[in-house]
Amino acid sequence: MTLSYIRPDQYRYPSRRSGVFARNVVATSQPLAAEAGLHVLRGGGNAVDAALAAAICLTVVEPTSNGIGSDAFAIIHHDGETSGFNGSGKSPASWTPARFAALAAMPETGWESVTVPGAVDAWFQLSRRYGKVPFAELFEPALHYARNGFAVSPVIQRQWLRATARYGHFDAFRDTFMPGGAAPAVGETFFSPGHADSLRAIASSRGEAFYRGELAAAIEADARTHDAAMTRADLAAHSGFFSTPVSAAYRGVELLELPPNGQGIAALIALGILRHLDLARHDVDSAEVLHLQIEAMKLAIVDAAACVCDPGSSRTGGDELLDPERLRALAEGIDPDRAAPVAGALATDRGTVYIAAADAAGTMVSFIQSNFHGFGSGIVIPGTGISMQNRGAGFSTDPAHPNCVDGGKRPFHTIIPGFLCREGRPLGPIGVMGGHMQPQGHVQLVCRMEDFGQGLQEAIDAPRWHVDEDFGVNLEPGFGADVARELEARGHRIVTDHGWSLFGGAQAVLRRGGGYEGASDPRKDGCAAGY
Repeated sequence: MTLSYIRPDQYRYPSRRSGVFARNVVATSQPLAAEAGLHVLRGGGNAVDAALAAAICLTVVEPTSNGIGSDAFAIIHHDGETSGFNGSGKSPASWTPARFAALAAMPETGWESVTVPGAVDAWFQLSRRYGKVPFAELFEPALHYARNGFAVSPVIQRQWLRATARYGHFDAFRDTFMPGGAAPAVGETFFSPGHADSLRAIASSRGEAFYRGELAAAIEADARTHDAAMTRADLAAHSGFFSTPVSAAYRGVELLELPPNGQGIAALIALGILRHLDLARHDVDSAEVLHLQIEAMKLAIVDAAACVCDPGSSRTGGDELLDPERLRALAEGIDPDRAAPVAGALATDRGTVYIAAADAAGTMVSFIQSNFHGFGSGIVIPGTGISMQNRGAGFSTDPAHPNCVDGGKRPFHTIIPGFLCREGRPLGPIGVMGGHMQPQGHVQLVCRMEDFGQGLQEAIDAPRWHVDEDFGVNLEPGFGADVARELEARGHRIVTDHGWSLFGGAQAVLRRGGGYEGASDPRKDGCAAGY
């Protein structure tokens, strides 16, 4: 009998997961990375060390969504204080609006979509401020899998297979990620020796190799070969920065997000609107609840698309967008029986990993890392295993828009780490990776837990809705047969040809008693693990 692997979207039977309850927990989208985090915790590290070790490992074992050339964001609670970190990079200094003026939209692949990657700097800055173990120790699990190989898991393999059609014409991508000319099969061992060499150089130099050393030189050389703008000076000028999260209260909790240039404020706007609507009087999965949530989210998405940009270019402050009276007025304008027409343009994102980690001492981390579109730009620096993100695609080419492309500027970012507090006390990290599904996912998880009393794993397992790029509504299987029909009657355009992975992947770790509950999304390959 030949062993066959069922595609993840064709599983015949529902799976039931329980949360993981422990004093130290790591949850992420690939089990080997979750174990990497636990390995560092057991070795004397804290939750920050665990999150970073998992993130570094994910560049190896989930290259379909992130890499050394990614950006990263984080919210950290440590020693009684909660802070954020923005690890997004700027565009090359020589970019100008004129460079892209003839284009209706920014390029999504190639060097013209690449901004300075910020993940490596984020690893080092967070390790230096919060970590307990030497920086180089964080790389040990990733180095092991890069050198000795790892077995490719099913969800990641399917993403890899789709990526070969998008990126297979790039020589260095094909040489690095298509051994034998194809994506590896499920269970096949994949080796990445160039990736190991790059990680070793980053570990030993505390990140300097990437921004000012031999890897920076390799990046600049490949850019020059392709007549691209990225230089070593652009890389050397990079530094992520710490920031204060913004928040919104909802029922019994407070949701924290990072301020723009990320889209986390969209989740806060939507919850601020929903705070004035009584969802709990309806059934949790009813058309009435979905309609109100979708209408609030549409308003929030339009706000984010119009306003989120580099902090230095912003024309609208978060206080203005989150003004309580404004949010009340928006809520009062929602028709419970009719969908409102909207217009706007949204950024897609199919390449992100998220890690939630917490330790017995009370340190908690919400960490997200992304190449943006799968493997990103398709640019792989030859011989290094470094896939470069395509965050430049997040810019607008409209000169009147605050997010218009220019030199030395951070673009609109889809990736957002979330964090919950209750009664002023930290509750824990939550995240839902996947483009503009991310604020939508944050809203749905919070509403399920706070309006309807669902447990963490139950809220993650539950079916989701998703407002797509042109404001069509996607419904995941699991809602009642009449829900789509009732939403259509209210004027929503229901989309039925969506992809199976459209609804994101959640990970979360929340306080429970003297420890934590960790939960992981069955839509991904990952798990929550603890001890």
